[in-house]
Amino acid sequence: MIEKPHHLPQRLGLLAATAAEPFLTEDLLKGLQGHGGIDLAKVVDPLPEVDPRWEAEPLRELVEDAMHEFRDKRTEADAWLAPRLHAALRITRREASDRRLWNHLALAVAPDYVAWRHPPAPASGGGDARINPARFKGALDRQCFSRLWWAAEMFRDGRDYTPVVAACANQDLIHSALRRDLIDHRPTAQALVRVMGRGIAGTGREIEGLMTAINAAGATLVYDVLAADEPRDPEPMRQWIAEAGSAPPVPRHDMPVGPDEEPVPEESVVALTDYFAELFETAPVRGRKPQG
Repeated sequence: MIEKPHHLPQRLGLLAATAAEPFLTEDLLKGLQGHGGIDLAKVVDPLPEVDPRWEAEPLRELVEDAMHEFRDKRTEADAWLAPRLHAALRITRREASDRRLWNHLALAVAPDYVAWRHPPAPASGGGDARINPARFKGALDRQCFSRLWWAAEMFRDGRDYTPVVAACANQDLIHSALRRDLIDHRPTAQALVRVMGRGIAGTGREIEGLMTAINAAGATLVYDVLAADEPRDPEPMRQWIAEAGSAPPVPRHDMPVGPDEEPVPEESVVALTDYFAELFETAPVRGRKPQG
């Protein structure tokens, strides 16, 4: 497996996809050898302001701790890292939508983590085993780090990251959920976690079938009416981001604390959880025999 770059940046930057392409070498994608980091630094655009949020060292330490803690169970690292990455990298959704930030984190700061977490795998059509390039510079729901940050953002319950851990324990859930705009409705996100907790839908086919049914029902049923949410107050997030420079290091053994937003109304979560459980009974799950 590849080692970390010899030259690690002090701060995060913006790495365009075209600038990143030459560094996605065959040796890197085969997990044989990475890059030194010096040449890559020459094509990185600096972030527009000096801000303690962009310090790379706290993120580097997090991924090293994850690789050590989960060295024999790498898929379980997602549930541990997602809330801590979100708490350590205090950014707005607009900033998190910039793929260049995640390109830089993956290729300049932690390419060894990407290769460790998503090791080379044989392509469906055969050929040499390779790391999927999308794990370095892909869509936000596929890229190694952006998928975790967005999962934490979508599934946290205000300041509580506990539902994030449950969501990230199932790879099919976060992949399917992050591809759908519906998950931005907070009661829907919390209800999905609870449905999973009931053991109602667990396999990839079951989750995909449930999400398809939820989307289809949402076309005729307004979930905001069935399960109202509190209006989002932007001030707690602004305050949380402003305090990034004075925040203590993200805890490793205790759950971090997110923005001090109002939690999702419990009655809304209960209503949607029951509704989704009923919806799953008729969801189109490939391979499942119809109830008769």
